[in-house]
Amino acid sequence: MPAAHIDPDFVRMLPKAEVHVHLEGCFSPSDLASLAAQHGEPLPRPVEQLFDFAGFDEFLEFLSWSCGLLRTVDDVAAAAYSYASRATASGVVIADIIVNPTHWASWRGDLAGLIGALDRGFSAAEVDGLASVGLCISILRLQTAAEAVQLVDELIALGHPRVVALSIDGNEALSGRTGPRFADAFRRAGAGGLYRTVHAGESSGPEGIRDALDLLGADRLDHGVRAIEDPSLVAELVDRGIPLGICPTSNLTLGVFPSWQQHPLDALRLAGVRVSVNSDDPGFLAIDLAGEYERSAATFGWSDDTLRAVAATSLDVCFMNNRR
Repeated sequence: MPAAHIDPDFVRMLPKAEVHVHLEGCFSPSDLASLAAQHGEPLPRPVEQLFDFAGFDEFLEFLSWSCGLLRTVDDVAAAAYSYASRATASGVVIADIIVNPTHWASWRGDLAGLIGALDRGFSAAEVDGLASVGLCISILRLQTAAEAVQLVDELIALGHPRVVALSIDGNEALSGRTGPRFADAFRRAGAGGLYRTVHAGESSGPEGIRDALDLLGADRLDHGVRAIEDPSLVAELVDRGIPLGICPTSNLTLGVFPSWQQHPLDALRLAGVRVSVNSDDPGFLAIDLAGEYERSAATFGWSDDTLRAVAATSLDVCFMNNRR
């Protein structure tokens, strides 16, 4: 039964962490139109159709176009500050945000510069009392093993305190099984003191999750929702305390599940899996984190105590909140 009353102010003010969100997916159409005008770059299509994608590959190409608009330190710092401001408005006090350098054309070959520019924006946000944000630097699944190892070695040599984790994202269905390819990079990341978070169990099924755990040593899973198809895997997630950063609206938009009612978020929570609610690509999806909490509560009949418990889990599993 849905909750009889959900207080949006309570939900919004509830202290929480966001642990599965991509900075590349945080830009609104107006943000991108403004950046394009600033740099004299034509839009690929009218602003009202900017987020009309033919498929996931076109979406990834668009990410590279949009991030290519951020060409200066000020551009990148402003994007970082903007995320912290919007997240704080949803009650986020601390966050892990995913950044994939392959999309940032103006910063290729300058990982330290990109991280420095992001740090400038996030540090300014912290000074202003906004959410504290850690970076999960991501491999793209289409990269080579050598490129992944090079990225990890650069991150470890840089030793920037803002970087809390190695991530991997991209189209699981298109890439096929990539766990063996990136096992060495993730092993090096763990040995170098970085947490490890892996996109798995979205377009891949339970087998993708098992690779994330067994080959990549995942400390946390981004999505992981298709674990519900394998009760033994759910039990393993519970036993090992592996958290899932779940993004319901994103899953529905990509057709992983047909409706909120059929989404396994609450079934996984009730089974004892450590779940958090997240926004994934809030700019593209036109959502915010507080709204995701409200929709979850309305769909699954969550009480205020359940909302508090889910928010508390998000804080517990946030890498930035448990920096090594």
